Amino acid sequence: MPDWLVLVLAMLAACAVVVIVTLVRHKRAPEDEDPSETPDVIEYMTMWIGVVYAIVLGLAIAGVWEARSSAQDHVQSEAQALHEISERVRVYPTDVRDKIRADVNAYVGYVVDHEWKTMANHERVTDRGTQLLQKVRQDVTDYQPKNDFEAQAYQPLLDQMTAADQARNARADSTEATMPPVVWWGLLAGAVVTVGMVFALQIRRTRREVVLAGLFSATIAFMLFLIWDFDAPYSRGIAVTAEPFMNLFPGVNG
Repeated sequence: MPDWLVLVLAMLAACAVVVIVTLVRHKRAPEDEDPSETPDVIEYMTMWIGVVYAIVLGLAIAGVWEARSSAQDHVQSEAQALHEISERVRVYPTDVRDKIRADVNAYVGYVVDHEWKTMANHERVTDRGTQLLQKVRQDVTDYQPKNDFEAQAYQPLLDQMTAADQARNARADSTEATMPPVVWWGLLAGAVVTVGMVFALQIRRTRREVVLAGLFSATIAFMLFLIWDFDAPYSRGIAVTAEPFMNLFPGVNG
């Protein structure tokens, strides 16, 4: 099911629940019930719960957005480091240079065409990708510079190789969801309590109140959807893409 359809259904379901509960309360309410007599303490509690829950939602969204941004940075850093390796080896002999570039292109092509699908579907990187990057490392580290010019390029190449390896490890660590299950239980329970407190104010009198209550619940559903979508940076609707690899290595195929 597409993520946008999940969002639409969640928001419609939240609105429907509020409208149905409101109508049921309206039909079952005593004839002498006066909605204007809502105790002040209930209004205060509703406001307090809403403020606290809004803060929690804001922190959750900020957390998953930061995790997604970090995941995108890891991809950019890895692609840039590999690009630097591919460019800096131009000072090496032709056979060595071509071998390193070929292995870098093989790794990038595999990541873009194969490993990215595994990250999206299984939230992990592959052993094959690790092996291909290790082959690039061996190409870079095993070569012995023949002159001072090559020696000057050797250490920067090692630094870029280290940067690529670190970025890959960081990418592997960021493939899984960032929100612990206990936090999700808290967010869902908070949503139920927050929307439930609306009925404590006896929202049942006018169409305008019903519409506002429905929009309020739909907004909470939308915020929860955003948290869920950002929670897995590589596998959901607004996912981190392999665009940095494709931009720096155009035409590379796995």
